[in-house]
Parts: sequence; C-alpha cells; structure tokens
Amino acid sequence: MDIVAAVVKQPSGQFLIEELELENPRPNEVLVRIVGVGVCHTDLSCRDQMYPVPLPAVLGHEGAGIVEAVGEAVTKVQPGDHVVLSYRACGECRNCQRDDPSHCLKIFECNFSGARDDGSTALSMGGECVHGNFFGQSSFATYALATEANTIKVSTEAPLELLGPLGCGIQTGAGAVMNSLVPDAGSSIVIFGCGSVGLSAVMAARVVGCKKIIAVDLNESRLELATSLGATHALVPSEGDVVEKVHEMTGGGADYSLECTALPAVFRQAVDSLCVTGVCGLVGAAPMGTEVSLDMNSIMFGRTVKGIIEGDSIPDQFIPKLVELYMAGEFPIDQLISFYPLEKIEQAVQDSEQGKVVKAVLVP
Repeated sequence: MDIVAAVVKQPSGQFLIEELELENPRPNEVLVRIVGVGVCHTDLSCRDQMYPVPLPAVLGHEGAGIVEAVGEAVTKVQPGDHVVLSYRACGECRNCQRDDPSHCLKIFECNFSGARDDGSTALSMGGECVHGNFFGQSSFATYALATEANTIKVSTEAPLELLGPLGCGIQTGAGAVMNSLVPDAGSSIVIFGCGSVGLSAVMAARVVGCKKIIAVDLNESRLELATSLGATHALVPSEGDVVEKVHEMTGGGADYSLECTALPAVFRQAVDSLCVTGVCGLVGAAPMGTEVSLDMNSIMFGRTVKGIIEGDSIPDQFIPKLVELYMAGEFPIDQLISFYPLEKIEQAVQDSEQGKVVKAVLVP
C-alpha cells in the first residue's frame, strides 16, 4: 500500500515528508493506522547517528493507532483494536525467557538495525530500499508495520492520540520508579531532568507515595510543571550546590535518585545526592563511549548505581496499567503533550530541542 512518512536521508538531515510503499503484513506482523506518535530523544539521536541506524530511514517509535490488518499467525490483536506500539525484544534469549525483555541480549538488533530479522525492509520508494522496522514499527508515518510481540492492546475508552509516548518515554520514566527503584512509601527521591521522562518519574513517585520528590532542572517552567504534577521541591542548578541542598532537604541524602539528562556531571550529582544505601537509576541515553567519574568509596559504603532500559517494563502489563492510572486521574499525561500535524515534524523537532514543549506528538 502507499503511505506518507517522514524520511531521514542523511546524518543530521531534515525529516522529509515522502510517499512510500509499505508491504502487506507477514504472518507475525500487524498493520496499524497511526493516530499519534511521540517525538523522542532517541529518534533525534538516531537522526544524528549517535546510534548508527542505516539511512535513509523512517524513525518513530512511540506510535499509537488502530489495527487495520494482521498476519495469519497473529492472535493477540485483531482489526479495530486500539494499540500502543512499544520496543521490540527477540523473545528467545535468556533474559527474554526470564520475563526481562528490556534487557534482551539482541536489543540493538531488534530496534536499531533498520530491518527485519532476515535483513529485509517493508518500506521502499520508487523501488529503492528505505530502512524501517525501527523499534519494530517506524511510526513517523500514516501506517506502520509492527510485530505481534510489540503491539499492546489498550482500552478503546482512552484517548488514543495521547497514548503513543507510553510506548517509550513515559514508560521509561514511570517504570524507572515503579518497576526499577520501587521506592517505599514515605521515602525521598531526587529526579535530575524534567523532560517527559523525568516528569513521568515525578508522577510515578507521587503515585507510589514518596514523601519528598525533588525535581532538578535549568528550565523554571519545567520545574513549575513538575511541582503541579507532584514534586514537593524544585531546584535550579544555577542557584547553588544541588548536592548540598538535597542533603539538607533530606537530612543526609535522598533514598533514590534518577538521572535523565545523559550528562556525566549530572550523573555524578545524582550519585552524590544519595544517602548511604541509596540507589541511583540511570536512564539518560548518552553517546556511545561516554564515561563518568565516581567516588569508589562512596559506592563501596553502600550506594548502588542501576542502569535502566525502558523502565524495566513488560509492555503488555505496564502500558495498560499506566492507561488505567490516566483514566483514574492519577497520571495526567495530557499535561505533557503538544500536538503537531505529521507534515510539521521539523517544527515539532525544533520546539522539542529548544525546550518549548515537553512531549511533541505528531498526528498523521
């Protein structure tokens, strides 16, 4: 079928709106009409080749839409179902078999190869290959092919155009708190970076009952939003020593911290802000090879650093849970989202990079 998609043709190039050809679904694939798709930092990192996805390519990995057709082997969803598309895991490695798909041993091949497992791509333009299968979807488009495994059925009562970012960014922030750190009620947490990931973590920390939720960001409007979403304290790094202030606020350091900026200096602050036995979660995606310096004695005396991918979530279980929380008024993701038509993707990207919006969602 013919579709319209945003194509990146060269490193750091523009997203160009093009007409492409999309294959019919194979036995394990699902054809989805995209209703909304979030713009994520990872899309832009791959555009810039921080992660080397082959080009030309259709990116996009926070898609939500309606199932149009399914392959003959698909049983989980059927035409007409509302779905969120998430990351893809192989389903066969030892970690997938242990119900730990976010640590799939083939996570890069499944999500960044630009092709199916057999090397083929479902997208073409004028007979020439366009790389797809990005996160098992390539959803910067009017239609996307996903696999049954990374297609998550959601309630038809929820506003579908809002739900795409649950597939990655919002899932990552919320899951980092609810699945990875699992703070006790009454505990303290400091969250560095108040983009969509950090703000999702703020909302999750409120849901699980953290007593002190400290948000840290340079953007004061983001801190105001964080406060409205549940943060009890807000810190601007330019106004003093953040680590010292966190220790003062918490009486010796936070029980938990979350690093969402991918900046080594901020990661160090996140670790140094902990109390003894505190846990720091790292979700900020830095360029390959980025290194950080930590005080070994600080770690040895009982602090923990934990790497987190996709909120350590099992999407089939966690995404419907987040939808339920939203519908109950406990997780107001609508306050994070600004809508743009698909053809305005360059404006959406620019506004995202300049911090004018928290989470841009493209509506084909």
